[in-house]
Amino acid sequence: MKVTLYTTAGCHLCEQALDMLQTLQRDGMSLTVCEVDISESESLMEAYGVRIPVIATGEYEDDLGWPFSIGELTAFIKREV
Repeated sequence: MKVTLYTTAGCHLCEQALDMLQTLQRDGMSLTVCEVDISESESLMEAYGVRIPVIATGEYEDDLGWPFSIGELTAFIKREV
């Protein structure tokens, strides 16, 4: 599954979210992570500026904004929420 991580440079919370995604990958979840730097788009800055890190999938219209735990992230990706 493709997962988009909306992020920006120097965001320590974004680094934590990426680490969570990498943990899920190591645990066997088939994920392709695409990082998108919101600072490169005014519309992304407006949409996600105060919410990053934000996780989105191509499967669903909603997203998961910080704060979230690895359990909440797993549930979001698996759509158990």
